[in-house]
Amino acid sequence: MNYIEQSVKGVFVIEPKVFGDSRGYFYESFKQAEFDEHIGHHVEFVQENQSKSSKGVLRGLHYQKGDASQAKLVRVVKGAVLDVAVDIRKSSSTFGKYVAVELSEENNRQLFIPRGFAHGFLVLSDEAVFTYKVDNVYAPQADAGIMYNDPQVGIEWPKLDCEFLLSEKDTKHPLLKDAEVF
Repeated sequence: MNYIEQSVKGVFVIEPKVFGDSRGYFYESFKQAEFDEHIGHHVEFVQENQSKSSKGVLRGLHYQKGDASQAKLVRVVKGAVLDVAVDIRKSSSTFGKYVAVELSEENNRQLFIPRGFAHGFLVLSDEAVFTYKVDNVYAPQADAGIMYNDPQVGIEWPKLDCEFLLSEKDTKHPLLKDAEVF
């Protein structure tokens, strides 16, 4: 696998080596020792989640506060999304900066997002199946988020031929300047 550190330190795009022939394809999507070596420390994933969403669904920007914070390894197994990670570590030189990467069933890319980041994605295809590993179990009492369209962050979401679909919860997140961050 090819590990490409992004402009925000600690965030990596991971590109697998895909072996394809007339029967289909094969690739390793995760290998613990190789992952730890490239990331630079051990990350023990304890839960894996999957969601299915239609075009225009925007999920995020979510994170878990305090001891419940989560590192994530995300990928798309069907369709395509624009995946976004926002640095919400106050002491970071890239606080408030984001990384946006298209993940799709065609490019097989994954994105590693360390603790201290808000995360979200926008579905670009008619449907997307999104899966992610986390290194801490979900804790409802630690659930938090920031607004997907916060002007301080300035995420350049692509224009689609449909309206964005957000959960009620995702329309009520605070702006970054008002959020409880790391």
